[in-house]
Amino acid sequence: MILLLSSRQFNSGQSVTYIEYNFKITPLQPATDILIAELGEAGFESFVEHDSGFLAYVLKSEWEETILNNLQIVQNPDFDISWSNKEIKQQNWNAEWEKNFHPITVDDQCMVRAPFHDPKDVEYDIIIEPKMSFGTGHHETTHMMLEHILNEDFDDKSVLDMGCGTGVLAILAEMRGAKKLEAIDIDEWCFLNSEENVERNNCNNIEVSQGDSSLLVDKKYDIILANINRNILLEDIPVYSKCLNKGGALFLSGFYTQDLNIISLKCEDSGLKFAKKLEKNNWVSAKYVN
Repeated sequence: MILLLSSRQFNSGQSVTYIEYNFKITPLQPATDILIAELGEAGFESFVEHDSGFLAYVLKSEWEETILNNLQIVQNPDFDISWSNKEIKQQNWNAEWEKNFHPITVDDQCMVRAPFHDPKDVEYDIIIEPKMSFGTGHHETTHMMLEHILNEDFDDKSVLDMGCGTGVLAILAEMRGAKKLEAIDIDEWCFLNSEENVERNNCNNIEVSQGDSSLLVDKKYDIILANINRNILLEDIPVYSKCLNKGGALFLSGFYTQDLNIISLKCEDSGLKFAKKLEKNNWVSAKYVN
């Protein structure tokens, strides 16, 4: 599940009304990524993936009957895209998140929890304000990236967390010994939320920036973590490769099992070799080295 939320939903006690669209898509990719991008341009601000497509949310105050009229992907004969919509009753979104957000534990070593959860006796206790589900560890891709970090040597390493979301990967990397870290996300809310979580977890070595791969010019890292989506990864893998120090490692996730081959081919073209992978519910997280 992927859910990106506007900060409007988290003003204390605020209740807002949304229109929920349920999109069903065959085949899922790349139509899902393209449609989400087009909906974002149209004013939608929340997306939740499910097995046959995704849910999309737009504020009722910004909705109109013609909101889908300019979507290009729905006209593509290569994809079958259908949808229905309904109004979501007003509710306190903060209260809903607190009710539905549950702590997770990764390999009995790392716990990701909200401030209102009780801590457990684990080596790495990470506190993430539950303002978005993508990046808390609940999604398969984030969970697998956390597993990779737990099994990699981060002592004194320089690290990039690209598409950082909540900053949870950079936070665990610092806890594992990384000394110089940069966390980058193009989304303003992710940028602000990551800054909050870095401070909340008493991290001192993480610099959070808002932007994309254009920020990486002339930068070098020992380890790069990129949990984004297939299309952005394919575009940016050559940039990541140039940013890796000799003997470095690139960890990628955010794509499906059927996309692993094309991701690996792009990495090979950029001078990177496949090292290993993790799979969970048709999602993949892979390690590449130079």
